[in-house]
Amino acid sequence: MTSMHPAGDKELRGVIARAMHEHWRWFLIEGLILLVLGAAAIAVPELAGVAATIWFGWILIIGGVVGLIATLRAQGVPGFAWALLSAVLALLAGALLLWNPMRGLVTLTYVLIFFFVVDGVFMIVLALAHRRELTGRWQWLAFNGALDLILAAIIVAGFPGSFAWALGLLLGIDLLFGGATLIAMALEARKGA
Repeated sequence: MTSMHPAGDKELRGVIARAMHEHWRWFLIEGLILLVLGAAAIAVPELAGVAATIWFGWILIIGGVVGLIATLRAQGVPGFAWALLSAVLALLAGALLLWNPMRGLVTLTYVLIFFFVVDGVFMIVLALAHRRELTGRWQWLAFNGALDLILAAIIVAGFPGSFAWALGLLLGIDLLFGGATLIAMALEARKGA
């Protein structure tokens, strides 16, 4: 899509570049913290997985409480019953994760496996179905899909022990790459706007 206002786009890029340059230290600090957290999660993936389960449980509890309050205050709106059901389900799911984080970790690992399998199959099908339109790029989509299937297979092959480490390890890898990306952005922004 082409811009209707190229001068405006250039000005916006300049504003963003200046802001990044002015605050590059904060991006660097955040990147370093994410790098350390990622390394810790990789070193002790079991603890990281349980911590992520507890964190997710609290998010569901808070979201359920807020949803319940908002829904009860708006009783006459369309979809009231569905909104009420959604809030109650969030509360129940959050309570279950907090009540037994290890069982919650197992459930979240199953969800992760399901995601990898479905996403992997869809990526491969998409790549093969559109290889003519994606000349030179469809292989990357197929590779991404195959990688998802391989990750699912690795987790499944490690049953039942993989429940303890899979979620924490993948969280650690994500934090590590996120931190490295922020550090690279900060160092580039430091050079100037």
